[in-house]
Amino acid sequence: MEVLMGSVYALVLGGWVCFGLLKWNGMRYNRRGLPPGTMGWPFFGETTEFLKQGPDFMKNKRARFGSVFKSHILGSPTIVSMDPELNRYILLNEGKGLVPGYPQSTLDILGKSNIAAVRGSDHKRIRGSFLSLVNLSMLKDWLLPRIDKYMRLHLNNLDSKTIDIQKLTANMALFIAFKQMMETESSSSYEAFKAEFDKLMVGSLSLPINIPGTNYYGGFMGRKRVLRILREIIEKRRDSLMKHDDILDYLLKDEDSRYKLNDDEILDQVIMILYSGFETISTTSMMAIKYLHDHPTALQELRDEHFAIRGRKKPEEPIEWNDYKTMSFSRAVTFETLRLATVVNGVLRKTTEEMELNGFVIPRGWRIYVYTREINYNPFLYPEPLKFNPWRWLDKSMESQNYCFLFGGGSRLCPGKELGIVIISTFLHYFVTQYRWEEVGGEKILKFPRVEAPNGLHVRVSKYQD
Repeated sequence: MEVLMGSVYALVLGGWVCFGLLKWNGMRYNRRGLPPGTMGWPFFGETTEFLKQGPDFMKNKRARFGSVFKSHILGSPTIVSMDPELNRYILLNEGKGLVPGYPQSTLDILGKSNIAAVRGSDHKRIRGSFLSLVNLSMLKDWLLPRIDKYMRLHLNNLDSKTIDIQKLTANMALFIAFKQMMETESSSSYEAFKAEFDKLMVGSLSLPINIPGTNYYGGFMGRKRVLRILREIIEKRRDSLMKHDDILDYLLKDEDSRYKLNDDEILDQVIMILYSGFETISTTSMMAIKYLHDHPTALQELRDEHFAIRGRKKPEEPIEWNDYKTMSFSRAVTFETLRLATVVNGVLRKTTEEMELNGFVIPRGWRIYVYTREINYNPFLYPEPLKFNPWRWLDKSMESQNYCFLFGGGSRLCPGKELGIVIISTFLHYFVTQYRWEEVGGEKILKFPRVEAPNGLHVRVSKYQD
């Protein structure tokens, strides 16, 4: 009996302690003028619920507090905006008290000098450097030939195999990005880099708890080892007279004073280019294969587009820029996949001064989560929003409409947008003209915080024969 009563007292006491902590943490952020909301636990906030529940967490909060509310996620007090007009204003008005506001874990692992984190003149200079690498001339004459070469190599000999399309597209995206960046490096260098880069990826969206066994610790250690590999490559190149003719070579030898980067900036840009390209390209490619499998009419139209290109070419002749420009349905498939899968859920900003937004007073140093996911399912913008309908994007005005944030917005519009579409279109070209595929296993796909198939997305591949 005494043991039972002791357990009851312990439960009651524990309940009061938990209630007290929640109440105390809420009072810490109970400033006049803030939006309504809840702040969760001290330090942890509502991060666990946010990561586990994702869109449902957001919808429940909106139903309770409205389209703008406060929370505490990923280590910081945060205002969440689900208001389309406010989101557009925030994205188009960087510099007016708003700057990039990525979580500490992201900054620690991707680097404080990466293009997504810097602002002002540094952002202009680093963005200019990156744009010089992916301008129209570079895409046509330098990048596309290499993308074509390595895509054919990567997609060779898949006939009569059961493959994990998630693994295939992830390896494809990183391999092609690595070869663009450091084309002459050996396969062993790539494998060593990939092993550490995978850890970096996992840790980039986590609570900054630097204890062995946590995702953050693994990601941070992965970054250290990636930096060591990159520094060794850079030192070796500087000691050599060999011309490498790749992006890293260009960054190291760029003499344009407007865009000159120091070594730390170069290292962070290399990591960020590989990271951003990997995440978006691999996931979009995987989900495109999934959606095309489920929608045979769309798949047939895509095949018709690509077989028309192949019909003008010899069997081993590569894709050229003029071929890419005819891939209008491939582009539409890419945009519709990005929209329906919501590969990018939103972006983070931070206030540099106290400011008023939508009648609320936001303190200096708070983060604002511009949550753009829900607008992808707005029936006024996208009739039948839960339907995979690439044809809607054949209307070119769709890409430039005010609430299309698939590639960001304002001065933060993704500088690698066209490069990403080129890679995905090239992947689709070789995959759909060479192979048929059937899903096996019916694996579950999660769509938050990242789009992923936890157990893989397995397909049985066979050679395409018309």
